[in-house]
Amino acid sequence: MLAMNKIKVLGIASVAIAATVVITSCKDKRSTGWEYAPNMYEHIAYDPDQANPNFKDGKTAQTPPAGTIPIGFVTFDYPNTKDGYEKAGTEVTSPLPQTEANMADGKVLFEHFCSPCHGMNGQGDGLVVQHGYPAPPSYSSGVSSRGGNMKDLTDGKIYHTITYGVNAMGSYASQLAPEERWKVIMYVHHLQKQ
Repeated sequence: MLAMNKIKVLGIASVAIAATVVITSCKDKRSTGWEYAPNMYEHIAYDPDQANPNFKDGKTAQTPPAGTIPIGFVTFDYPNTKDGYEKAGTEVTSPLPQTEANMADGKVLFEHFCSPCHGMNGQGDGLVVQHGYPAPPSYSSGVSSRGGNMKDLTDGKIYHTITYGVNAMGSYASQLAPEERWKVIMYVHHLQKQ
């Protein structure tokens, strides 16, 4: 008799569990159930592209105040002109010390960003030249399109060229941070002596 009661109780419990599963699964299909931390899904902050009633113009993404610059931004106050190039050539010098570490960093950066055109030794024989593109002048014996020998280019002229680009070379300002540009320049001076 006791065994029959146990079987009866187990049967009733099984039917109750099965009925509960069926009833809850047929509920609203859009419900994902309980949320552990709803504020992770329904944040109160505005997205940059959303309307925002907290500002007069109704935009979340506001224009920065006039005259402000981003943290870490370094200005280069020489225009992208021949005069700006010449002025930078006489006034701008590298703020970095000549160290082995800076030279090694400059070599790595040069090999990654500059050697495809300028070649590993700065002779203007990079891979793109081998594919039919015009060769840039050699650092040690070439002549600059802006006048003067490449081996005589100053810190400022090279920095100006990296920042703005010239002829077929585009600007590398978005690829190389200002400190990285100075390291590349340090290595280019090494190649100019070869």
